[in-house]
Amino acid sequence: MTQATPLMPHATATWLVENTALTFAQIAAFCGIHILEVQAIADETAATKLTARDPIRAMELTQAELDKGQADPNYRLQLQKGPAQIRRTTGPRYTPLAKRQDKPDGIAWIIRNHPEVSDGQIGKLIGTTKHTIAAIRSREHWNIANITPKDPVTLGLCSQRELDATVALAAKRAGLAPVEDTRLGSDREAMLEQLRTEREAAARAADGILRGEELTAETLFKS
Repeated sequence: MTQATPLMPHATATWLVENTALTFAQIAAFCGIHILEVQAIADETAATKLTARDPIRAMELTQAELDKGQADPNYRLQLQKGPAQIRRTTGPRYTPLAKRQDKPDGIAWIIRNHPEVSDGQIGKLIGTTKHTIAAIRSREHWNIANITPKDPVTLGLCSQRELDATVALAAKRAGLAPVEDTRLGSDREAMLEQLRTEREAAARAADGILRGEELTAETLFKS
């Protein structure tokens, strides 16, 4: 059976590369992507620069599970099964009165950061009207001077999972899904071998420093 993977695997891999000591193999296995894609993210050579997505905040990974992975390079992280989502069957989304004044800020944030999300999707996510969204898009809203884009999750207008699902669906409909990098072609194995050599060289260099040895090209890349 195929292992479950994060909702946004490449964005999650970006966060793990930037914020953890996990190996590329661990990140690739957890996110369900190729190890060379993780290498490309680490080297910032990916075709598209992705915004990092915190899997802990998204409730897809626990801190305890992450600590296990960082302590043991052979450990394979397990995706956390999030709580069942309570979905509305009919009617508009209810927003507490105290938070309704924050809606324009949340709408502005989505428009600025995810222009591919449609007005209809924003309306369902935050619980507002297309008229309000259009007014903010065109900057004709009556209070536009006081609207400051803010993350709707931080404002409590929606959950991180709901936002991620909406963005992922909009990106798919707009044809913005990550494109697999096939530039390496048949050189994948050669690249993997090169990566192994570089990691082994780095390990030998670190060991040599601890022993006080003089580092040379010959000592770094000796068999």
